[in-house]
Amino acid sequence: MEKEILRAARFLEERMDAPPLIGMVTGTGLGDLVEAMEEAFRVPYEEIPHFPRSTTEGHRGNFVGGILAGRPIVALQGRFHLYEGYTPQDVILPVRVMAKLGIQYLLISSAAGGLNPLFFKGDLMVVTDHINLTGANPLVGPNLDAFGPRFPDMSTVYPADLVRLVRREALNQGIHLREGVYAGVLGPSLETPAETRFLRLIGADAVGMSTVQEAIAAVHCGLRVIAVVAITNVNLPDCMGQTTLEEVIEAAERAGPVLAALWQGVVAALPS
Repeated sequence: MEKEILRAARFLEERMDAPPLIGMVTGTGLGDLVEAMEEAFRVPYEEIPHFPRSTTEGHRGNFVGGILAGRPIVALQGRFHLYEGYTPQDVILPVRVMAKLGIQYLLISSAAGGLNPLFFKGDLMVVTDHINLTGANPLVGPNLDAFGPRFPDMSTVYPADLVRLVRREALNQGIHLREGVYAGVLGPSLETPAETRFLRLIGADAVGMSTVQEAIAAVHCGLRVIAVVAITNVNLPDCMGQTTLEEVIEAAERAGPVLAALWQGVVAALPS
């Protein structure tokens, strides 16, 4: 796996003028976030050696490099999921590639279902912690010592100072920002009422099918992580409504411009 990561990184390095400071991952309906970048290059995933292919609707499948808020950045316009049949190592390969390119921060965005009854469709939530219920961990198997330790500490996956930075930028922009715990599940089926009740009981404020694998890999690589999710629907176990992918994508796309503005402010404020 290490050889594949290095080959993909070398392929992308040839298209860059300088190492990026920041890596970004965008999810369902949120690919337009990268349109705010001053773009230097855009490469479809299928052209990058050993890269997976994005098969989920709402994921455009491009690796983009450029400048955002004056900072060098690379971004995934679409991600990979366990429910697509990929292994955990496939899912996080792009994170390791970006780490090899030199990023110090990983910014993660995704669509999520709200579990906190105080949340509303269209809210943004900065993740303060996560619960991995996928049944998988990308670090299982031989450790890649060049990337990180065998047993990485997970006590501060989402550092408090970076959460405060996001909170401050949201306040400056007049964005009503939620905070909470993200539960990562396997999918692709959505939650039953009993599962929704269980997730809320164990302390989750939002639930989704991504983010957690990427965050674990980022911590292993020594990256600092910020995750902000768009709440595309709210699950109340005693009055569950049906949710369609089309509704999720539509809600994420409506939240996209606000999230893009928030990310621009955050990127500008990040310490070098």
